Amino acid sequence: MIANLVFSRQGFYLETEIWGVNLSSIKRYFQFVKPYKWRIFVTILIGIVKFSIPLLMPLIVKYVIDNIVVANDLTQAEKLEQLFMIVGGAFLLFVVIRPPIEYYRQYLAQWTGNKILYDIREKLFDHIQKLSLKFYSQTKTGEIISRVIHDVEQTKNFVITGLMNIWLDMFTILIAIGIMLSMDVRLTVVSIALFPLYGISVKIFYGKLRSLTRSRSQALAQVQGHLHERVQGIPVTRSFALETYEEEQFEKQNRNFLDRAIDHTAWNAKTFAVMNTITDLAPLVVIAFAGYFAVTGNLTVGTIAAFVGYMDRVYSPLRRLISSSTVLVQSIASMDRVYEFLDESYDITDKPNAKEMTNVKGDIKFDHVSFRYDETEEMVLKDINLDVKKGETIAFVGMSGGGKSTIISLIPRFYDVTSGSIQIDGNELRDMQARSIRDNIGMVLQDNILFSESIAMNIRMGKPDATNEEVITAAKRANAHEFITQLNDGYDSLVGERGIKLSGGQKQRIAIARVFLKNPPILILDEATSALDLESEHLIQETLEELAHNRTTFIVAHRLSTITHADRIVLIENGQVVEQGTHEVLMKQQGNYYNLYQVQQLDDPNAVSTFK
Repeated sequence: MIANLVFSRQGFYLETEIWGVNLSSIKRYFQFVKPYKWRIFVTILIGIVKFSIPLLMPLIVKYVIDNIVVANDLTQAEKLEQLFMIVGGAFLLFVVIRPPIEYYRQYLAQWTGNKILYDIREKLFDHIQKLSLKFYSQTKTGEIISRVIHDVEQTKNFVITGLMNIWLDMFTILIAIGIMLSMDVRLTVVSIALFPLYGISVKIFYGKLRSLTRSRSQALAQVQGHLHERVQGIPVTRSFALETYEEEQFEKQNRNFLDRAIDHTAWNAKTFAVMNTITDLAPLVVIAFAGYFAVTGNLTVGTIAAFVGYMDRVYSPLRRLISSSTVLVQSIASMDRVYEFLDESYDITDKPNAKEMTNVKGDIKFDHVSFRYDETEEMVLKDINLDVKKGETIAFVGMSGGGKSTIISLIPRFYDVTSGSIQIDGNELRDMQARSIRDNIGMVLQDNILFSESIAMNIRMGKPDATNEEVITAAKRANAHEFITQLNDGYDSLVGERGIKLSGGQKQRIAIARVFLKNPPILILDEATSALDLESEHLIQETLEELAHNRTTFIVAHRLSTITHADRIVLIENGQVVEQGTHEVLMKQQGNYYNLYQVQQLDDPNAVSTFK
């Protein structure tokens, strides 16, 4: 046994391993099991009754042989009468009483297992929503889905098998051994003489089986992650005629999983070969001794028949126990992966005394703000100072990679500043609840995510409890009502995954309708029109002008002609503020902004500002 002190987000706990099995994962899993302990207890009690009833069958056989068939003191009529009574009672027991017991045992076991999985997935989904954007930038979506679906489903076996079936099989074995002891102690000792070999075999085989199971699960998660990413990228694959290349890439991932699965299967096969050999050997030894005792006259025929029956009752559950050991090792390996995911730390956390941000006006101050994504990297933003007043429109411009999008990611606390501070209405963001900050911010991005549901549902993301009238009003203000009503199902039209059934301009108008519905005091527009054609851009710009009215607005734009209206334009280069002022002021200075603007006008002579 190995013990280690492990620190996690939830605190620290003692991690122990026995034969390669991580007991800490099991201990932590019990937090989900505990609320259903009485259901599990009742299920086990019902199961004991259910498994005990078949144990009467060998006793019935023994009684029929010794007390009826070979009984010389009974007449034929008396033998038949007793036989019919015994068989009739057995029919009542097995046909009338046992079926409802079996039903409730199965129902309670599956209900409890599924309810525990429901609770775990609820916990995981809550955890998923709190993880940082940095985590998602480094982790494939398919791998996350594999943990939440596949690994959680595997842990169900711990509940059904480990907390229920194993106990039932153990009780069955103990009850059977007790009955066998009452019939013949010598033969019972022979029956259980090989039991220690099972313990030795478990110690030898099951430690490695757990590590092989983890490797197989990880390989499967990689296949799922690769597949999810490639399915989303089918248009790229088609456009570059990469089908053959992608088949080769998938074959590598699939081959890796196959190799891990074969390694697992080979070791599992060795385990079962050894275990089943021991299981099959024990009854042969018992039959040999039983035959010897019967020949020497020390054992009745009925007892032999009963013992043969009980050997099946002992070794069938013993086989299930061996199989259960494999299942438990697999479920514990999945349990480890679930908790490995749950232990992912949150980059953004609220202080214990964090306040809720309410009645936001929109005054925002950047006070010597510097930021880097990782401690090993250089600063992305360097000593940014900005004082933004309520209702002011600030446009961030500059070359790609300068830090524009990073700045606006700090406002809703997608990331926390490395040094300095950001304040809204004088309140330092790190002293406020992150969710309450985001409640007061509306964002329209270059690539807005739409969910594969109805248009109305996607607009309601801005305000989930909005009425139909509010949704329609928001759509009208976003210039989306006309095209929505022209669709076959109107507001109930499904948009497809990521809004694939809509054009870029239509998706943007849906995203803008969300923000109209939310009606936040602070607005962030991150390249909101850069991916659109000129006609769509003009339509969206008109809508954005109305949306930005009387709101503190931050705009990240590539086309400078779209932000000449801004109250202040801030030029960012290499993470620093190089120039700031109105369009007219910056043009008169003839600095970097002037040069950048002139280049864009030459590149796009038709570019004119529609945002007046």
